Amino acid sequence: MSGLSAADFWLLITGAVVAGFVQGLSGFAFGMVAMSIWVWGLDPKLAAVMAVFGSLVGQVIGVFTVPRALAWRELMPFVLGGLAGIPLGVGVLPHLDAQLFKLVLGALLVVVCPALLFAAHLPKVALRTPAVARAADALAGVGGGVLCGLGGMPGIAPTLWCTLRGFEKVAQRSVVQNFNLATLAATMLAYLATGTVTATMWPLLPALAAAVLAPSLLGARLYHRLSEQSFRRVVLGLLTAAGAVMLLSAAPRVFD
Repeated sequence: MSGLSAADFWLLITGAVVAGFVQGLSGFAFGMVAMSIWVWGLDPKLAAVMAVFGSLVGQVIGVFTVPRALAWRELMPFVLGGLAGIPLGVGVLPHLDAQLFKLVLGALLVVVCPALLFAAHLPKVALRTPAVARAADALAGVGGGVLCGLGGMPGIAPTLWCTLRGFEKVAQRSVVQNFNLATLAATMLAYLATGTVTATMWPLLPALAAAVLAPSLLGARLYHRLSEQSFRRVVLGLLTAAGAVMLLSAAPRVFD
């Protein structure tokens, strides 16, 4: 099992199955869901590579199962910002230890998930000129790129920002999903170029892809039948709780 214990291997597969289903249904959150499970046993660098690869597999599946528009004008500032942010996340990744990684991820989930949950009720951001709007979109893309390079979670910042800007549902899904696809592909290439994907990780990639495939297809099928908003509330609520548990377990060890 490429250096993993049996327990860690099945932890990897379990995270991939659960996260693949969530991404297939909701179109986002593979990295957040998978990391909330993997953080309890996997090395942060291994978890990051698996999160990026699994997210990328899910996004490619989504291209063929859930139709998405492609609005280049709205998308490009996000993508350009994301490409600038990816090297920052990739550069920080090797310096994270397991407990610090758990603390950072827990804090991220506790802050971001409620923000995503209640963002629709917050006042919409009004920007004076198209140039300012594009610059702000690019800055949100930088945040997404950093989180993508750090652990395969590119959609958090763009999703929150699109909601605050009042993007219509179809437009937001188009921007976020296409942004995710572009930044995940770029991050995987960066991992390959920098040697982040080690020889022991390669055999795990086909197993991960196989674990993601069926749940992603099932989630995509249910997407057309269930309320996306209700499912979103459940996922974000559970991730907030998972983040709180991570904080409580990691904080005493990090600050000891």
